[in-house]
Amino acid sequence: MPLPSDTATANQESIVPATPSATSPGPASAVTTPPPAETRSILDLEDRPRRRWVRYLLAALVLLTLAVAARFWLTEATPEGPRYKTVTAERGDLVVKVTATGQLQPVTQVDVGTEVSGTIDEVLVDFNDRVTKGQVLARLDPDTFMAKKRQAEAALALALAGVKEAEATAIETASKLRRVQDLIAKRMSSQEELDTAAGAARRAEAALAVAKAKVEQAQAQLDADSRTLVKSEIRSPIDGTVLKRQVEPGQTVAASLQTPVLFTLAEDLTQMELNVAVDEADVGQVAAGLKAEFTVDAYPNRRFPATITQVRYAPETVNGVVTYAALLALENDDLSLRPGMTATAEILAREVDDVLLVPNTALRFSPPNANKAAKADNGGLVGMLLPRRAPSSRAATPKEPKAGKGARVWVLREGQPVAIPVATGATDGNLTEILSGDLEPGTEVLVEMERGGGKS
Repeated sequence: MPLPSDTATANQESIVPATPSATSPGPASAVTTPPPAETRSILDLEDRPRRRWVRYLLAALVLLTLAVAARFWLTEATPEGPRYKTVTAERGDLVVKVTATGQLQPVTQVDVGTEVSGTIDEVLVDFNDRVTKGQVLARLDPDTFMAKKRQAEAALALALAGVKEAEATAIETASKLRRVQDLIAKRMSSQEELDTAAGAARRAEAALAVAKAKVEQAQAQLDADSRTLVKSEIRSPIDGTVLKRQVEPGQTVAASLQTPVLFTLAEDLTQMELNVAVDEADVGQVAAGLKAEFTVDAYPNRRFPATITQVRYAPETVNGVVTYAALLALENDDLSLRPGMTATAEILAREVDDVLLVPNTALRFSPPNANKAAKADNGGLVGMLLPRRAPSSRAATPKEPKAGKGARVWVLREGQPVAIPVATGATDGNLTEILSGDLEPGTEVLVEMERGGGKS
C-alpha cells in the first residue's frame, strides 16, 4: 500500500507538464514551475507552531533584557541607605522669653459724669487739654436748680417764722399756768382750771418742738438744692489730660438710672502700664519683678523696657483659650506711647549660662522603621521579577534605647542611628537645655533624614 506522502509526490509529478509551453520563451530546462496553492498551504500549517514558539522566546528574551537593564539603572541611581542631616550639640547661653500681647493704658484713668440731669449749657475743655483738680469742665443750665434753691430758702424762712410763733404760744401758756397755780394756792381756782392750763402749756411746748424740726427739714432741703446747683458745674476730680469728650453744648443728659460719662481723664501719661494676656501654659514662668521689652506698630524698630508689677489670679477665657492678665509698668517721658496701642511684649522668664544645648528638631526627630521602608521599596513589577541587592548596614533598623522614657536624641554610631535618652530643661522654642544624658558637647545629633538627595 503506498504511503500518503508518496501519493502526494506522484500527484505532483503527474501534474507537472513534460513539455514547455509553446508561448514561454527560452529552452525548456530554464523554466521552473511554482508549486500549486494546495501544496503551499500544507507547508505553512507544518511551520506555523515552530515560528510561534520562536516569537515567544524572542519576546521573553527582550523583556528579560529590559528588566535587567532597568534593575541595574535603578540600583545604581538609588542610594543604598538613608542620609542624615546633623547638627552639633554645643554649650552656650539660653534666654527663655514668654511672648504676650496687650494694650497700653494710663495708670490712673477716670470717667467723669454727672449726678444730675439737665441740658449742657457750655463745655469748657477739649481733647488733649491739661486740667487741674476742681477745674470746671462743663456747666448744665442752672435755672431749674436755682429755682429749687430759692424755693428751699423760702421754706426755711417759713419754718423759722413758725418757730417764733410757737415760742410765743409757749411763753403765753406757761404764764397762764403759773397764775392758775397761784390761785390754787389761795384756794381761789378749781382743779379743772389747773389741768386745762397745764395741758395748754405742754401743747405749746410740743408745737415749738415741731416748728424747730420743720426748720431743720427746710435747712436740709436747702442744702440739697444748693448742692444740686453746685453739681450743675462738672469739675475735674484729678490733675490730668482729657482723653475723651463725649458731650456737646445743648445736649440733654439724664442721670436717672446710671451716671452718663461725659469726659475721660488720664492722670499722668508719662507713667503708663501695659496689660498683657499670658497663656496658661506660660503663666508658671511669669512673676512680679521680671524684666520685659515690648514693641508697638507705631515704632517697629524701637524696643521699650518694662517691669512686671502684678500677675492676676483671675482667669480670662476667650474662645476656649484661658489667659491671665499681667501688668507691666513703664515710663513714657517723651509721650510717644499712647493709650490703647497694641503692644507685643517679650518677658525675660529665665536666663542660664554655659549649658549644653540641642535644637528642638533633634528632640522631635525619629528615624523611620527600616522594615516598613523595605516593604515600600520591594513593591512593583521589577521587585517581583528580580531580587534586590542586599541592604547595607546604613539601612539597618535603628536601635532603640533599652531603658528610660521621655526625651531623646539620635546619633550615628557605626553608620546606624542610636537613640540617647536625655533630661531636658529650659527651652526658648528653638534650643533646649540638656540637664543629663550620655551626650557630650560637639556630638553630631540627627535632625533630618534625606534619601536620594531629597528630604523625607
